[in-house]
Amino acid sequence: MAGNSILLAAVSVLSACQQSYFALQVARARLKYKITPPAVFGSPEFERIFRAQQNCVEYYPIFMITLWMAGWYFNQVFATCLGLVYIYARHQFFWGYSEAAKKRITGFRLSLGTLALLTILGTLGIANSFLDEYLDLNVAKKLRHF
Repeated sequence: MAGNSILLAAVSVLSACQQSYFALQVARARLKYKITPPAVFGSPEFERIFRAQQNCVEYYPIFMITLWMAGWYFNQVFATCLGLVYIYARHQFFWGYSEAAKKRITGFRLSLGTLALLTILGTLGIANSFLDEYLDLNVAKKLRHF
């Protein structure tokens, strides 16, 4: 089973490393701006870094679920490529937000679009698997014949 999902697993590990890196940036900002936990307010620079990291954490479960569902039920290679796009988008979002709130928009839109596409692909794959399993109707195979 693990060999069948190696690309998805690799993107998952890469994204977990990214999440850790973002958390490290918050820790560094806490030291730089002298914000001790549990405080989350202080300088605007710290608050932007903290909020960028929190936003990435909030979207992370959605990313992981949609990545794996699209990879398992639609196409692993395509889902992996979209996963890499999402990681890039989150990088753009984090560093854009860290500089200025308005600079987060491009990365945010790209990450939302990627999540939407992963969701659609996962849903299509799951629907096809359901139809194939319970109604003996494989839409993907029928479409290949056209």
